[in-house]
Amino acid sequence: MKTARDVIAADLDYMRSNLQEELSVMAGKKLLIVGGGGFLGYYLVQMILYWNDTVDADQQIQLTVFDNYIRGVPDWLVSLKDNPTLTLTKHDITHPLPSDIDDFQFIIHAASIASPTYYRKYPIETMDANVNGLRSLLEYCLRQKEKGVPVEGFLFYSTSEIYGDPTPENIPTPETYRGNVSCTGPRACYDESKRYGETLCVNFAQQHGLPIKTARPFNNYGPGLKITDKRVLPDFARDVLSGRDIIMLSDGSPTRTFCYIADAIVGYYKILIKGHPGEAYNIGVEEPEISMANLADRVVELAKELFGYTGKVVRQESDDKAYLVDNPNRRCPIITKARTDLGYTPGIMIDDGLRRSLVWYQDNREAEEA
Repeated sequence: MKTARDVIAADLDYMRSNLQEELSVMAGKKLLIVGGGGFLGYYLVQMILYWNDTVDADQQIQLTVFDNYIRGVPDWLVSLKDNPTLTLTKHDITHPLPSDIDDFQFIIHAASIASPTYYRKYPIETMDANVNGLRSLLEYCLRQKEKGVPVEGFLFYSTSEIYGDPTPENIPTPETYRGNVSCTGPRACYDESKRYGETLCVNFAQQHGLPIKTARPFNNYGPGLKITDKRVLPDFARDVLSGRDIIMLSDGSPTRTFCYIADAIVGYYKILIKGHPGEAYNIGVEEPEISMANLADRVVELAKELFGYTGKVVRQESDDKAYLVDNPNRRCPIITKARTDLGYTPGIMIDDGLRRSLVWYQDNREAEEA
């Protein structure tokens, strides 16, 4: 895979081959993706259109994207706007739903800022999307049931950050762990609104018999994650492609497992279709758990191989005094529940995923600042 186009083609093939059953369930129906212009939307949207290109018209999934496009409509989405199975609607999910909203069989709520740098900059907007925006969509599901045109599947994106900084005996972390989270710290706007969002989902599912399911992503990375996002891998890629040393704003000791986005998207569609109502699923990989220092070293070695990179890793302290406050020391999931209930079997290993990501970033360096 030498170009971003090659990477995307391989990823779409991989996802489709692992989602044949789930896509078939959605065939001929309507799907709404809220926040479809963001990182997760990149492959959530393209996967559906890829399916539509390979099936008869009556098996196509009619896809609608809601997004506030606060940074404009991304180029990749602009390039798809003339697709007859795609409808793009500018809508801020913190506002009331459009009065003429369609009857959707499936809904994915992915409208939330997820980069710590940006959700700390926009804390109230982050909470509004995860609570008020979610509530309006859940109320829509209830109205649809009462109308006799029920929603068949609803997916809410929570986060692995609801676990906070788990105690050592709770790493790897199962879905049953209740969390060790600050409700007032600099990350609380994101962590706590996601936790409350999960509570809303559970209670709407239980009280009203609605098919509401929740995903808890663990450190997704790859195509669609803008180079200006301010998360660790885009920052490393930005340094590499600028020909400068990689700047690490920590001592490099925190550890994570990293899940390549193609594997993650497979997991999310599996939750939407096969997940148990009112339940949450960890989506990630169980190994290897690597340090930020090890991640940086891997990026350097791959960049040497791919681009002839000659830089090194340099450690600096962030000017942002809250940069590492409440940052978990370790993050690693147990995914037994997803394997058992959903048939989720991630297969793209870290070095392959990093290689694909760096190739994609080479052709996608122009993303605007948020």
